[in-house]
Amino acid sequence: MPLDLSSKRVVVTGGAGFLGRVVCERLRVRGCREVMIPRRGQYDLTTEAGARRVYEACRPDVVLHLAAEVGGIGANQMNPGRYFFANMAMALHLIEQARVRGLQKFVQVGTICAYPKFAPVPFKEDDLWVGYPEETNAPYGVAKKAAMVMLDGYNRQYGLKSAYVLPVNLYGPHDNFDLTTSHVIPALIRKCVEAQRTRADHIVCWGTGSASREFLYVDDAAEGIVRAAEVLEQPTPVNLGTSMEITIKDLVQLICRLTGFAATPGEWERKIRWDTSKPDGQPRRMLDTRRAKQLLGWQAQVGFEEGLKRTIEWYRGQAG
Repeated sequence: MPLDLSSKRVVVTGGAGFLGRVVCERLRVRGCREVMIPRRGQYDLTTEAGARRVYEACRPDVVLHLAAEVGGIGANQMNPGRYFFANMAMALHLIEQARVRGLQKFVQVGTICAYPKFAPVPFKEDDLWVGYPEETNAPYGVAKKAAMVMLDGYNRQYGLKSAYVLPVNLYGPHDNFDLTTSHVIPALIRKCVEAQRTRADHIVCWGTGSASREFLYVDDAAEGIVRAAEVLEQPTPVNLGTSMEITIKDLVQLICRLTGFAATPGEWERKIRWDTSKPDGQPRRMLDTRRAKQLLGWQAQVGFEEGLKRTIEWYRGQAG
C-alpha cells in the first residue's frame, strides 16, 4: 500500500529551492500538514552536528533529501572538491541519522551526472556502473551515486526504507538564472532576453552545440519524487525524464525563436556564436524512463515547448 504522507511529518532539505518549493506544494496538495524546511543558515547539513539537530528539532517520519551544491559546466570545473565534499557529507550524515532515529522513509534525489560518460543511449538504470562519469561532472555525480550505495547497504543491514530517483536536467520558473552557476536553459533564456533589451547583435554559447541533452519540467520532477516517497521502499534507481533528446544547437535555436531574439536560419547564423574553447560536457543524454512508469505509475506531462514558454514568461516578469 502507498505510504499516506498526509499523516507524516516530512522534512524536505532544499525545500526553499527551485525544485524543493514545488515538491512542498505537492506534499500540501496531498494533505500533508507538517512539511518542514531546514534552512542553510540554521543547519549546516555537511556536518554531523547539523544533521543531528535537524532530526532533533523536526522529528521527521520521512526525509526527502533534495539539497545539493551544484552548477553548470563552469561551476563544476571551478568547484570539484567542494561539490564532492558537500554532497557526500550531506548524504552521509542525514542517512546515518535516519538509521539512528528509525526513520520511516528516506528519499534521495540523485543526478543524471552519475551516469558514465559513454553510457549507451538511452540511459538505463542498470548501466550506472558501466564506466566513469564525464570528467567535469564526476565529483558531483560520484558523490550522489555513493549515497545510493549507502542506502542500499542500510536497507540490507538495518532495514531502512528508502527511494532513489535520478531526474534529468530540470528547468522551469524560479530556476537559477545566474550566468556563473546556472544550467543551460536558464542561461540561454537570460542571454536572449538581455540581448533583446540591450539590442546586442549576438549571443555567445559554450562548446560546439553538438552535445545533446534531455530536459524535464520542474513540476513533473516534483510529482515523480513525491510518488517515489509514497510507493518505493528500496533504493532501486529510477530515472525521471521525458525520453526526448535535443542537441544544444537545436536548443539554442529554439530558445532564440521562442524569445523572439532570432527566428530564422539567417538570424541564427548571424546572432549565435560558439565559443569552441569551452567544453561540451557529456556527449549525449537521454533516459529510458520505463522503470518510472512501471514502479511509480509516473510519466512526464508538460511538453517541452510549453514548459519553455512558461519559463520564459516567468523570467521576463522577474527581469522587468
